[in-house]
Amino acid sequence: MALLVEKTTSGREYKVKDLSQADFGRLEIELAEVEMPGLMACRTEFGPSQPFKGARITGSLHMTIQTAVLIETLTALGAEVRWCSCNIFSTQDHAAAAIARDSAAVFAWKGETLQEYWWCTERALDWGPGGGPDLIVDDGGDATLLIHEGVKAEELYEKTGELPDPNSTDNAEFQIVLTIIRDGLKTDPTRYRKMKERLVGVSEETTTGVKRLYQMQANGTLLFPAINVNDSVTKSKFDNLYGCRHSLPDGLMRATDVMIAGKVAVVAGYGDVGKGCAAALKQAGARVIVTEIDPICALQALMEGLQVLTLEDVVSEADIFVTTTGNKDIIMVDHMKKMKNNAIVCNIGHFDNEIDMLGLENYPGVKRITIKPQTDRWVFPETNVGIIVLAEGRLMNLGCATGHPSFVMSCSFTNQVIAQLELWKEKSTGKYEKKVYVLPKHLDEKVAALHLGKLGAKLTKLSPAQADYISVPVEGPYKPAHYRSRQNMKCGVSGIWLALIIV
Repeated sequence: MALLVEKTTSGREYKVKDLSQADFGRLEIELAEVEMPGLMACRTEFGPSQPFKGARITGSLHMTIQTAVLIETLTALGAEVRWCSCNIFSTQDHAAAAIARDSAAVFAWKGETLQEYWWCTERALDWGPGGGPDLIVDDGGDATLLIHEGVKAEELYEKTGELPDPNSTDNAEFQIVLTIIRDGLKTDPTRYRKMKERLVGVSEETTTGVKRLYQMQANGTLLFPAINVNDSVTKSKFDNLYGCRHSLPDGLMRATDVMIAGKVAVVAGYGDVGKGCAAALKQAGARVIVTEIDPICALQALMEGLQVLTLEDVVSEADIFVTTTGNKDIIMVDHMKKMKNNAIVCNIGHFDNEIDMLGLENYPGVKRITIKPQTDRWVFPETNVGIIVLAEGRLMNLGCATGHPSFVMSCSFTNQVIAQLELWKEKSTGKYEKKVYVLPKHLDEKVAALHLGKLGAKLTKLSPAQADYISVPVEGPYKPAHYRSRQNMKCGVSGIWLALIIV
């Protein structure tokens, strides 16, 4: 696809696969709105006051139908929005078309190359000569990473005249990032510093991006305040758990039509994502084996009747392998060589480095047979045995299916709206320093409450005497702040994302 920005008749910039799909996208957006009560409640509560009037928001988050409802909630509250996806396979082209036509600048299409992906990220951050966005909605931290790396390169260039060297890394994706920054320095050597100065803050959606933020906070390189949306209970205990429970089998069946019942399935990691995946596979009749590093998570798996073994124990026997860790180098090419014919290998953690795709692609004599988009059979020359890899090792639930359903994403995205509102409201008060924050417990409970009516729930109300007895307010919050932290420390996505950390 030619990397040229297009414009709608109203002058809004965009780059999508097919703008003619906008009507289809609009119909599905309208369906999703009914299933997203939290976001619709935000429009009702905050829309009249237009709290985001004058705010520029850049989003780097899967461009799906559900995300379209988030975008149009931000615009309904007064924001101007530019958006890209955070994964090369996760865009739903009809959703991108509808938003590009009706609401916001979008740069996203399904099946981007890595070069195209980073071009789209750059376009989403490009607000013209007046600097960049005021706020960022990030998922995985790529928009945040580009700004931090850009600032670092600009400062070095100003001091020494040294340009970034793409050959300084063997990571193909980071080579592209350095190339973008290097080329940009020649035309505007202060571009990313201007973005940094304008930015009020970022709200981060997922575990992997949050880990990046905490590492930057620890080493003193975080350039602006950040709100960790992932560790809200109504995000990690719902999106990560119930969302994956729904979307993992959806992706498996769309990609392969495999019957899960009776199969041996290995789930690498038993955090919230792993718990959802293991539950789905078990309910579908698979015999589930978990691999874990954390003894507490391992014991939880055992209490659910699951085996806990190492990957080496089961690599030759299992039929389905799912990585959920957020770490790197979980399934290596030496593991894949030992798998049975047509074993399915997939990732639902975050980045594609959970699976050794580089080792697989460079394995001497390996043959790649594309069955259909995002479903490939890789045949090893020594044995003529093949494995099936989904979404090229990237998020299979978005690459091979449509991701999480609207209702559970309403929980996550309502947290995003609240986080963005909080950052914008406090932009001039100094409340938020260059640190990572979490939303307070009463807002977490508010997000949950907004979704109860849709499911026909009715809450019991504490009497004043009962509230006094357990030392909580009658109206809440009902859990202490450490409830979230303790739960997520032990039951979050296992492992630490170790590749391409900003230092």
